[in-house]
Amino acid sequence: MIEWFTWLQIAVATAAGLLCLTLGLAGRAPADLTLGATLLVEVLLIGQLLVSLFAPATGNVPTGSVLEYYVYLVSAIILPPAAAFWALVERNRWSTVVLGVTDLSIAVMLYRMNEIWFVQLA
Repeated sequence: MIEWFTWLQIAVATAAGLLCLTLGLAGRAPADLTLGATLLVEVLLIGQLLVSLFAPATGNVPTGSVLEYYVYLVSAIILPPAAAFWALVERNRWSTVVLGVTDLSIAVMLYRMNEIWFVQLA
């Protein structure tokens, strides 16, 4: 895990979540903008998975539970496609709100993954 990349992901997920929540509460149905923002969060999560798989080989090992870290990461990777599927099936304002809540949840999960990787004492 690369710390600056994680903070970038948290910022993007938070911005995407606030955008989707704002548009959803304003009555907008899911559109390219909201789905694209959630897709960007997903792409960055896939990048985080690749970085996390190769980081220990370079000496960047987690200080916390590896199992807990990967459970968070895999769960976070599953959330955006599930929310996007919901948004495409049920196209109303609440689907956009669900996208926002999903993105904000991923931001919190990324913060926790950062703590697991860097902060905990073994």
